[in-house]
Amino acid sequence: MAHDAERRIINRLDTLLETERKALLHGDLHRISTLVEEKETLIDELNRMTTDAPGDIAALQAKLMRNQALLDGALQGIRNVSARLAAFRQVRRAMDTYDRDGHKHTIPGEVERKVEKRA
Repeated sequence: MAHDAERRIINRLDTLLETERKALLHGDLHRISTLVEEKETLIDELNRMTTDAPGDIAALQAKLMRNQALLDGALQGIRNVSARLAAFRQVRRAMDTYDRDGHKHTIPGEVERKVEKRA
């Protein structure tokens, strides 16, 4: 009986990790966030059991590590995009240049705000 419950948890977690992997590869951050709670619950349930399947646990651990690496990569990508967008916003406000003597000069950006009305 306990073995069947353990097998069900392992299978559910394995399926969830594959779903999470697909979501990570497709950039579906909303789907990933919906899986977190279920994944934590399944891992907690599995930790409470004494397992007779170390091979299955090792496979799950490998998938968890793979997904963590994908998630880390996705987060780094988001950080890079955020930094790039911040740099573009900065250039729109002002641009810093340096002359041949190494003195810094700031060129203020011009933001033109106008509303065009069409009939």
